[in-house]
Amino acid sequence: MILEAKNIHKNYGDTKVLKGVDVQIQKGEIVSIVGPSGSGKSTLLHILGTLDQPQEGAVSINGQPIDFSNDKALALFRNEHIGFVFQFHHLLPEFTALENVCVPAWIANKSRKTTQGRALMLLERLGVAHRKDNKPGQMSGGEQQRVAVARALINQPSIVFADEPSGNLDVANAGSLHQLFFELRNELHQTFLIVTHNDALAQMSDRVLRMKDGGFDN
Repeated sequence: MILEAKNIHKNYGDTKVLKGVDVQIQKGEIVSIVGPSGSGKSTLLHILGTLDQPQEGAVSINGQPIDFSNDKALALFRNEHIGFVFQFHHLLPEFTALENVCVPAWIANKSRKTTQGRALMLLERLGVAHRKDNKPGQMSGGEQQRVAVARALINQPSIVFADEPSGNLDVANAGSLHQLFFELRNELHQTFLIVTHNDALAQMSDRVLRMKDGGFDN
């Protein structure tokens, strides 16, 4: 079991966004979370990814309970075990593609030579090695998102969380990105949890979790 969450509750003021959600994700699974806007999808993803904390409930990743009260330890754990891909790639504009991919590993004080070698390998695998010296403003949206995926993979995370990863891409690039997730799962046994409005991506997934009114409607 890569991820397990039990009885997750989250309120914003008087609004109950999550109402006792349970989640289990196995290694190598691609699971999509779908549902209408306001159903709690992104809130749940942020809690499972340790970017936000629940009012109630527990989360464990690789069998390790998450302590939401220790920000420093949480940041170190997140950098080592979790990758993120967002709708907007959030690449650092002053850095090259290669440097952007390397940043999480540099934060973890990993060898610069080893890191650059793995980053180049990932850029090559994702079809954007020819952009390694380009900054984000010199790349297309699809290329930037592939660089963001490489960055998410640089530390060999236990799980990658993707929040509307293709929401800012055209149909062709979205389809290419979706196919890439499944190739990475097959090649690297990488686990993905994806929040999406894209029905095609959801239907490709191993499982689809449907949210409605702060819980799963399955």
